[in-house]
Amino acid sequence: MKNRVMPTLIVLLVGAIIGSFLMMLYASTHFPNVAGPNHTPPAVAAAPLTGVSDQDRIVSAVKRTKASVVAITETVNGQQVVPVDPFIQQFFGQGPGIVRRYKGRASGSGFVYDTKGDIVTNAHVVNPPTGGQISNLTVIFANGDHVPAHVVAMNIGQDLAVVKVDNYKKLPPPLQLADSDKLEQGQWAIAIGEPYELKQTVTLGIVSAFQRNEQVQEGNLDYDFKGLLQTSAPINPGNSGGPLIDIDGQVIGVNQLTNEAAQGIGFAIPSNTVKRVIPELLAHPGIHQGTNGTGFAGFAPADLTKGLRNQIGYSGPNGIAVVEVVPGSPADKAGLNPGDVILRADGKSIKTAAALRSYIASKKPGQILRLDVWSQGVKHFVAIKLEERPAAQQIPQQQP
Repeated sequence: MKNRVMPTLIVLLVGAIIGSFLMMLYASTHFPNVAGPNHTPPAVAAAPLTGVSDQDRIVSAVKRTKASVVAITETVNGQQVVPVDPFIQQFFGQGPGIVRRYKGRASGSGFVYDTKGDIVTNAHVVNPPTGGQISNLTVIFANGDHVPAHVVAMNIGQDLAVVKVDNYKKLPPPLQLADSDKLEQGQWAIAIGEPYELKQTVTLGIVSAFQRNEQVQEGNLDYDFKGLLQTSAPINPGNSGGPLIDIDGQVIGVNQLTNEAAQGIGFAIPSNTVKRVIPELLAHPGIHQGTNGTGFAGFAPADLTKGLRNQIGYSGPNGIAVVEVVPGSPADKAGLNPGDVILRADGKSIKTAAALRSYIASKKPGQILRLDVWSQGVKHFVAIKLEERPAAQQIPQQQP
């Protein structure tokens, strides 16, 4: 009996081993992901979602926001000086002229800020730098409606303004402002506006850089803007005041200006600046200079040239010439005069006029700028108490 049972048990045992091996082999070829390394359960991954590529999200963001982007048009009534003799004007840059009235058309962009009809745009869109008066201010919505509007308030130093349409029943929803402090360099940036009056134009780029400072000359005025957002999204005349949005359709900035000397460099006012300035404008209507806390001395420096040296009578080894002093400015009050030469600023030797301008801009209103000055052959000391820089200054014109 024992002799018959033992072979049977051996056969069954061998069969069980072979069967187990075959089942493991089958499982390994038909269910390769049943177990991971070291017999751990496999990671569970969700199936890839479809329809959410960056391109799809950009298209979706534009579709959701473009109805709330508007065009702003106006008539500008002003004056201009026309030279009597164009030959003298062309070859000598000056000469007698006559004042003539002119009427022109200007345009820009904006976006719906709230449900009350308030629209955000740039101050320079509704405040021509030529000093002209605007009339026939009109907001054109994406549906083609032309609605009369009026200016509520503007901050010239921050280049932001609020325009209002009253009792417009078809007002699109306001756009949401993002937190510009959370922006990342390289993320998508989408500009929407009316460049060259081309309706509802969209351009695409990235967030290029932060805290850019730009000086802009418009007419005979010099503007100094601080803390701008740099983008590669193309911005052209007419884009001004329109929104720069992210891939989720939130406003990250207000398109402002472009660098004409370079391609792919545009600037926008960060959304957090909009969050701070616009409520102040709504609470206090009117025109505000909106200075930016930059120190202002009120004189125009220039690098010493041979011609300037001869004109001033200065033969020293270095220095920076003073070519103009703004009447009533801190420099004027301190006794600085055109023709003076600045030798040192706060005990430091500054080699170029550009470096001196940057140094003054780095100081705060109320601080003292101490200058060692050469004036008509005499060296003396000038202490200038800086004031807050005006939003716009007359551009100094050095006379021949």
